[in-house]
Formats: sequence, C-alpha cells, structure tokens
Amino acid sequence: MNKEKIYILAIESSCDDTSAAVLYNSKKLSNVVASQKIHEAYGGIVPELASRAHQQNIVPVVDRALTMANIDKNQLSAIAFTRGPGLLGSLLVGTSFAKSLSLGLNIPLIEVNHMQAHILAHFIDEENMDKPEFPFLAMTISGGHTQLVLVHDYLRMEILGQTLDDAVGEAFDKSAKILGMPYPGGPLVDSHARKGDPLAFKFPKPKVKGLDFSFSGLKTSILYFVQKQTAANPNFVDENLDDLCASIQYTIVNILMDKLKATVKQTGIRRVAIGGGVAANSGIRNALAEAERELGWKAYIPKFEYCTDNAAMIGIVGYYKFKNEDYSDYNIAATARYEIG
Repeated sequence: MNKEKIYILAIESSCDDTSAAVLYNSKKLSNVVASQKIHEAYGGIVPELASRAHQQNIVPVVDRALTMANIDKNQLSAIAFTRGPGLLGSLLVGTSFAKSLSLGLNIPLIEVNHMQAHILAHFIDEENMDKPEFPFLAMTISGGHTQLVLVHDYLRMEILGQTLDDAVGEAFDKSAKILGMPYPGGPLVDSHARKGDPLAFKFPKPKVKGLDFSFSGLKTSILYFVQKQTAANPNFVDENLDDLCASIQYTIVNILMDKLKATVKQTGIRRVAIGGGVAANSGIRNALAEAERELGWKAYIPKFEYCTDNAAMIGIVGYYKFKNEDYSDYNIAATARYEIG
C-alpha cells in the first residue's frame, strides 16, 4: 500500500499559458490553464505581452488550483516550476513566484526542464493511460522544439537528434500563415487535412544526415509553390485548401516518422512515446497507430490535456525529483535555453 503523502504545487509559464497544478504523489488533483488570446491579433507570441499576462494570471491560477485540489497551501510538500526552456520574461514570472512561495512556506523548491516534463507526462497516474517501460524513445514535438530522446529512467535522458532550424510546430503554423489562416494555425491545418487528399500535392522532404531534423526548406518550398500557383489562379488556395493542408501534413508527418523509424532501427527499442503540442495532431497519432499494427511498436500517446503546455507535467517531474531529494537553491535563475540531460 502506498503510504506516501507528497503534495506538489507545480507552476508552468514558459510561453503564453499560465498554468498551476497540484499533484498528490503521481495523481493529478487539479490542472488549471489560463490561455492568452491577445497574441492572435499579432500572428504569433509577443514576449512582452506574454510576460505581462502571466503577472496578471499567476495568483488567481494558483489559487484556483489549490481550491480545486481541496487542500491548503500549508499541506504542500514542495513547489515545482519551469526553469526553461522558453521565453525569458515569461519564465521569470513563474520562477519568481515559485521562489517566493517556497521561501514563505519553508518547503523545497524544484526546478523542472519543460521538455523533460512533456516526456514524463506519460507517468501521471491516469485511467486508460499506459506508462512506458524503461528504456524507451520519446519524440518531443512542439512549437519550439523537435527532439528524439532516449529515456533511460525518470531523471536520465539523452538527446539523439533534434531540429537544426525550425521546430515542427513552427512549420505547421508558418504553413498555415502562407495559406492565409490565423494564428495558431497548426490545429487548423489538421482540421482541413482530415477532409483532403494527402497525395494531391508533393512537397520535398529535406535530406538531413543522422537523426536530426530540418523544416526551414520545406516551409520555403511551400511558400514558393503557393506563390506560383496563386499567380496563375488567385483562387488557388481557397479552391484547394483541404488538399493543400492534407499534403503539407502528410509531408511533415512522414519526415517525423522517417527519423523515428531510423531511431528504432538504430537503438532496437520499439517503445515510443510522443509529447508536446504537436502530439495532439491526428496525422502523427494515426501514423503511430499504424506503426503499432505493422511494425510491432508499442506507442504511448498522451491525453490531449497533457499535449499542450500544462503544469501537471511539471508536477510529475517535481514528484520524482522530490523523492530523489533533488532540490534547487534560491540562486537558481530562469533560462531561455535548457537542454535535456
């Protein structure tokens, strides 16, 4: 019988979502997210506006998380927070708040790597969510990152490959912008792709050695293709939107799967987990389901709640670090760049 009584308050503020969660051991009691709609008007995240919104949101979000968890702050065992990577101004808000609350309550402070948290989200105690066995492969795919990671255990991970330029989420969003869609465009591409023909248009896949990725060339080829076609037919995008989205998504998913298959072949590990905002994409989810059927993989796909930025995933890392007595001191600083491992 589990006799642990560990309560972790987790804070996530790496980009444009302010989130707080409470975990009891590895079980989520609350996971509150305040999203910022203001960036839609600018076609992307405005860092200064994001940090100001975090300052407004963080107190009510933390209060709501504690209320939903039905616990008092004096019951908390530790405060976990996102140290990085992310937008420095946004990270500073969460880091400063976490330090202050930890100091005021005289409980441990625990720094968390945002990308490591996307991977360990699979270990939140949830019904109908399998936990991977070690070692396993993780592919973190988001607006800011694309990485292939060998996960040895909860706190020991090794990057095998990563993007050399744009992240996959950025490739989706920039492609959507080329097609005239609002920000964030990735989910819109996915929605239209479900109704289109993925083989209608062919886009080149970049040739990158090893297990690294590149998406900047693909983005450029999509731009030139659309410009050429609209010059001949101004209504080209409107008339072919579903097929364009399906073809773009098909190409991006194939790039991801080609590298993932190469990683499985190189390591011999067939347990594969995904994480990050793009893990919500139907194309990559379907491709992994197909790999399970045809290649004998075991795929681990998180609930939609844990794909986008959220504090529960920060809390699960905090839980394992707390058990390991891996605490931070108050000199710790937020950092925009923070490599796994």
